[in-house]
Amino acid sequence: MVEIKTDGELGAMRESGRVVARALAAVRERAVAGVTLTELDEVARTVIFEAGATAPFLNYKPVFAPTPFPAVICASVNDVLVHGIPDGYRLRPGDLVSIDCGARLDGWTGDSAISFTVGPARPEDAELIETTERALRAGIAAAVPGGRIGDIGHAVGTIGKDRRWGIPTDFGGHGIGRHMHEDPHVPNRGKPGRGMRLRHGMVLAIEPMFMAGGDDRYRVASDGWALRTFDGSRAAHAEHTVAVTDDGPRVLTLL
Repeated sequence: MVEIKTDGELGAMRESGRVVARALAAVRERAVAGVTLTELDEVARTVIFEAGATAPFLNYKPVFAPTPFPAVICASVNDVLVHGIPDGYRLRPGDLVSIDCGARLDGWTGDSAISFTVGPARPEDAELIETTERALRAGIAAAVPGGRIGDIGHAVGTIGKDRRWGIPTDFGGHGIGRHMHEDPHVPNRGKPGRGMRLRHGMVLAIEPMFMAGGDDRYRVASDGWALRTFDGSRAAHAEHTVAVTDDGPRVLTLL
């Protein structure tokens, strides 16, 4: 069931979104060569907890995972598409890093992700990140009342396939609100005019995930969480929590 939020509830979700945005900004600033992924997790943990929020990623256990998630962020490096567990890996110049973060404040959840490189980016990495961010913007622009879920997937997927990037077919965005994952599923591919109709008050986490090698397949790492590109190519991930409103899409996870 899709929960329609009131305008007041959208305002409350904006506050949780600000916490996520601050945590991601702090992690991005700290992500320099030599810093470990565990240290980045501690940075996000401090921002979230000092804001009086909780971390919905911590101890989260979906049906596909063998164990609860042990951190407050997902930290995915190079060929890891999503769900990387922060560990003692030390960042190196040129690494492509995706950080996914959530926060729950006063019962409402925000979720967002960014991708960046450590130091100057290789041209192909810069293109991958820019294309993923552009697909996110296109998906957000399609999140309007009267539109369809398929419009969002079509907007995202068209940009990915124009660049011949791989797109995982069974992972994508989702509804969000009192819980981190709610209905509906928001695929990164779709047919325009198909799927659930969008209404004022729906809130969606829109999140393109692109793989540079062009292969749509991925493999699950031995920890049961991280998804790695099947061909070893690099991946990028971008996400915002977005409210569908009569005044146009409202991004709730911006600073």
